[in-house]
Formats: sequence, C-alpha cells, structure tokens
Amino acid sequence: MLEKRSITLSGHRTSVALEPEFWSALALVAKAGGCTLAALVAETDAARPPGRPLASALRVRALRECPDEAARVSPRR
Repeated sequence: MLEKRSITLSGHRTSVALEPEFWSALALVAKAGGCTLAALVAETDAARPPGRPLASALRVRALRECPDEAARVSPRR
C-alpha cells in the first residue's frame, strides 16, 4: 500500500506516494545527513534528472544512501 504525503517544493504543494518502507529509509537518510525529511525531498527534487519522477528519484536515493545495512539494496551486476 502506498502512503501519500504532501510536501511544499519551491513554494508549491505537491503529493508524493511511496511505500512506507521507503519513507522510513528516507527518514534515516535525512537523520544521518542532519536535515529534515522535507529538506531531503526538496534536495532530491532539485537534483533529479529531467523526466525522472520525484517518487522514482526518492526510491533510488533511499536505496543508495540508507545508513541501515538491512534496508540497503545492492545494484544488480
């Protein structure tokens, strides 16, 4: 089940729907980086490649940066 959250990005409200596990992983990334979840989402939004959906960019960031070994997934080789 997806969990939808409303966030303000560049002065505009938007909603992002992710699985609860991704929200938890992103909260760990934010905590490890010393920022809020909202700031992490805004930073990810600003850095994502054109055409990549925000939800996709957030999932990739969670997988790459989550400080919890059990939550991290290695890329396929």
